[in-house]
Amino acid sequence: MELPMRNPSNGKAGWLSWHAFAVFGFLYLPIVTLIVYSFNGSGVGGFPPRNLTLDWYRILFADDAIWTSVLNSVIVALVAMAISLAFGIPAALALDRANFPGKALFRRLVLLPLILPGIITGLSLLMLFREGDIKLSLTTIVLGHGTALISVATTEVFAGLQKLDRAQEEASLDLGANYWQTFWRVTIPNLRLSIIGAALLIFTLSMDEIAVSFFLIGRDNTLPLEIWGRLRRGITPEINAISSIIFVFSLIAIVMWYRLRREGRTEIAAELVEAAAQGD
Repeated sequence: MELPMRNPSNGKAGWLSWHAFAVFGFLYLPIVTLIVYSFNGSGVGGFPPRNLTLDWYRILFADDAIWTSVLNSVIVALVAMAISLAFGIPAALALDRANFPGKALFRRLVLLPLILPGIITGLSLLMLFREGDIKLSLTTIVLGHGTALISVATTEVFAGLQKLDRAQEEASLDLGANYWQTFWRVTIPNLRLSIIGAALLIFTLSMDEIAVSFFLIGRDNTLPLEIWGRLRRGITPEINAISSIIFVFSLIAIVMWYRLRREGRTEIAAELVEAAAQGD
């Protein structure tokens, strides 16, 4: 008589499933709660939510201070993204292609802003601007964000360079193109996914940055500082509403990035198939 054998992997898989469910619940249940309570007619209190309404969104859209801070944050994020990419892409190319004294130290220093707490970065930049007699404004916040996020652009583009097929660049040079033509027509197009990913990440981190902004802010608030200032007086349904809108736009950005990445992989696969067909 044979005893039925239990598959230990089934129990393990079930435990992992529950563990994954608990992790996702811990991460996203507060976001779901925030979104639901942005429609709660009774404000932020009371459970379960009742008298669902869009009144808080109507109040939000009539709040000029909130939308001014949103515009400020978008401007800061876009300019900081441009600054970070302008310095980060050459830095990544230097790390990948060049050999120079102190390269190992330079690589570690590039990662330093990712390791340092934002309060240290913000305070050091504040001291620098004070010594330079530079008035605090949105410009100082842009410079602060751009400086702090150069490391993000460098690391993302450097990772893309590690996966880049150098044979295409060598073929371009062999066919008569100079280094600048090869860079703009071969290297940059092959790095477009890494650059887009770095740009989206920088934009998101800049929109979310509060530590550096707190030390460098002038008279014009960014959205995180506007929300933080209002939270000192208590949570309001307007904060839930603007947070829900931000979440939706973040979700749209993630979907767009995923589609771009998938289309990019499809294009690369098609190019490889075409090259193989021509080789045959």
